[in-house]
Amino acid sequence: MTDLRRQLTDANTAVFADLGLPVEYARVTASDRPDLADFQSNGAMAVAKIARQPPREIAVGIREKLTGHPLLASIDIAGVGFINFRVSDTALTNRVQQIADDARAGAGEVKAARRVLIDYGGPNVAKPMHVGHLRSSIIGEAIKRIYRFRGDVVIGDAHFGDWGFQMGLLIVAATDENKDLADVVTFIDKGGDIATAAKAIDKLIDLDLLERLYPVAAAKAKEDTDYRDRARKATADLQSGREAYRALWRQFVIVSRVALEREFHALNVDFDLWKGESDANDLLRDMAEELADKKLLIADQGAQIVRVARDDDKRELPPLIVVSSEGSAMYGATDLATIVDRRKTFDPELLLYCVDQRQADHFEQVFRAAYLAGYAAEGTCEHIGFGTMNGPDGKPFKTREGGVLKLHDLIEMTNAKARERVKEAGLGAELEPEAFEDIARKVAVAALKFADLQNYRGTSYIFDLDRFTSFEGKTGPYLLYQAVRVKSVLRRAAEEGHADGPIQIREPAERDLGLILDGFDAALMEAYDKKAPNFIAEHAHKLAQGFSKFYAACPIIGAPDPDTRASRLALAAAALKQLEIAFDLLGIEAPDRM
Repeated sequence: MTDLRRQLTDANTAVFADLGLPVEYARVTASDRPDLADFQSNGAMAVAKIARQPPREIAVGIREKLTGHPLLASIDIAGVGFINFRVSDTALTNRVQQIADDARAGAGEVKAARRVLIDYGGPNVAKPMHVGHLRSSIIGEAIKRIYRFRGDVVIGDAHFGDWGFQMGLLIVAATDENKDLADVVTFIDKGGDIATAAKAIDKLIDLDLLERLYPVAAAKAKEDTDYRDRARKATADLQSGREAYRALWRQFVIVSRVALEREFHALNVDFDLWKGESDANDLLRDMAEELADKKLLIADQGAQIVRVARDDDKRELPPLIVVSSEGSAMYGATDLATIVDRRKTFDPELLLYCVDQRQADHFEQVFRAAYLAGYAAEGTCEHIGFGTMNGPDGKPFKTREGGVLKLHDLIEMTNAKARERVKEAGLGAELEPEAFEDIARKVAVAALKFADLQNYRGTSYIFDLDRFTSFEGKTGPYLLYQAVRVKSVLRRAAEEGHADGPIQIREPAERDLGLILDGFDAALMEAYDKKAPNFIAEHAHKLAQGFSKFYAACPIIGAPDPDTRASRLALAAAALKQLEIAFDLLGIEAPDRM
């Protein structure tokens, strides 16, 4: 099942070949002027110099070859050689009927599935997530869903920040403050039962404690060298396997993950893996030895590095530090070892890292080292960078006090605004409180996610909660409202005993909606190829607008005759199915009613 754009491209390609023109210029696209045509081709101008013919003369030859094609109602030439296509009502009707009958609503799949691992989220132990985690979480989740829907075998990994110096800081801070905890450490060090100790630790360590201790400990380590040295030693002991510290660390991870899962769940974000930096720890020594054997590890001022700069680099890329001058494994080494781990456990054909664009150089260093060492094939690792969510001043979003806003607080703030907006719109007044809260939550998630995902991921955007939560304009709540409207129409039709039937495209608003439905697969492929969910968000908005115009211009239940009513019900159902698939790809849910 192929969309109309590709069918026309295939037809145009055959004509180009027949006329001896380069077929790579035969591409047909959606029209820039939908008031004049459905599709267009600019290929005649692109090949004019090659063919040594005026572009309009080439366009006339193409028109002659395509005149009478069953897909077309008309083919016109504009200006110096633009070719405009208008598809026939019959061709459009057949295509929309295919979409209506298809469980995937016209969306194609990849020809050959790949194993893909997406690294996103990046939460840390003992640190509450903040607004900086929002984009990684929701962009990564959308890309995972898009790739999975296209047919790839996809794993999403949170890549938990559960190792390193911050763990040493917490160990020192917690045992300094709580004598009972220090006694448990001594108990384990002297050979005490781990299970017994774990029960005690469970009662002594919770998230509130960790969130309170960490910033204090981090600040103290900057000023107190003795304290910093103790934390470094605790980190080294933990990584070397000191069981008492491992027991504390396990509890740090458990209580942190519970809270993190709460925030992710609130955003409809889920992970297949919660692997962390700790999972690469046991691989570091062997990896360093292997890099040395391959003559890639170089001693440099007491550190061990891998040089990743290339002769054709426009600017010098610093080396990847594998082992610091103090003898500890660095962040880049952990990321490189994580690639080794992923290759052993999943062997992905594509590794995507959905992380802030400001980390671009770091990932370029890691990827180049992986290619040099043979841990990944050239080009199979990609950094999916993104811009920042900014405040009205154009700088990364802060609280009024100038601090970083916790993600939990952002979610609660959006939920509160969503409740307010739903009440203002007079929606859900007759519902039970639990049902009303469910609607408000879905509106809040749609507001946050659509506001982000409608932008190309590489750009930054201004956070404007009033605009994001509006039921008017290009917003998530507007999309949900249109979906609920379709559901209401279909529900009423079912209650009155009306069924859908064969689709027949006649009216202009039906044509417009049908052409939008036909464009779903193209939007999906763009989103997939460019790792850019904004193409799905844009399509969903066009579809919601198209249905709204269709709803206003073409009575559905009140159609002039049963066949027209059945056709329009089927068209509405097709729009809803495609809209809900788009929602799911974006991680948005529509309520059944408002």
